[in-house]
Amino acid sequence: MTPYPALFLGHGSPMNAIEPNRFHLEWRALGKALPRPKAILCVSAHWESVGIKVGGSAAPETIHDFGGFPQALFDVVYAAPGAPWLAERTAQLLAASGATLDPDRGLDHGSWGVLTALYPDADVPVVQLSLDRARAPQDHYAIAKALRPLRDEGIMILASGDIVHNLRAIDFRNPAPVDWGLRFNDQVKDLISQGQHQALIDYMDLGPDAALSINSAEHYLPLLYTLGVSDPGESLRFVTDEVFAAISMTGLVFGG
Repeated sequence: MTPYPALFLGHGSPMNAIEPNRFHLEWRALGKALPRPKAILCVSAHWESVGIKVGGSAAPETIHDFGGFPQALFDVVYAAPGAPWLAERTAQLLAASGATLDPDRGLDHGSWGVLTALYPDADVPVVQLSLDRARAPQDHYAIAKALRPLRDEGIMILASGDIVHNLRAIDFRNPAPVDWGLRFNDQVKDLISQGQHQALIDYMDLGPDAALSINSAEHYLPLLYTLGVSDPGESLRFVTDEVFAAISMTGLVFGG
């Protein structure tokens, strides 16, 4: 059986969920081009936890985990069904890492912000997996390796974050990309293309551009999950490949 494609999407601003901009439209086209998954396991930058948690709700709520945006964004309801069976399967695969089910967890904007474009009808079941911030980057990559069988079961592994994410460095009056963000984005893309996963795991050894680009690692760590579930030599393509100010919108697709 051909493995289902694995994705990492740079989600950027929550407004990308409702604005028909180039990012939203490219995600929409991607959703139409990919085979329909049985369900989606999403690793979002916006669910950090103590211990590994798996969202087990049959009807996950839409979490509006942000402030200062137009009311239209707070009005979004992404009513995709949950998949308790996938939550249980995920927890089983991660049993050695101590994963537990969270029956009440909804979908944060790291998930629905891109899913509103990928699957606007909200008709594909979605489960979220948390980021245990007590774990080292190598551990996150190993967790992803344990999830690899899901791709053979028709499950989309969707990681959502940003390769470059430094809100402190953004001048909202000037969206021009910062030089160090462009350099680091290109460096990461080159390492991904070369299959140099260990260098990407040891991201703090990549130099000063990395330190500026990853001032808080929750947006970078989801990338390690997509890398961890990929296969050596698998087809790779980049999507929404752009740096906006100090945020990278660059995404990638393995196997699709």
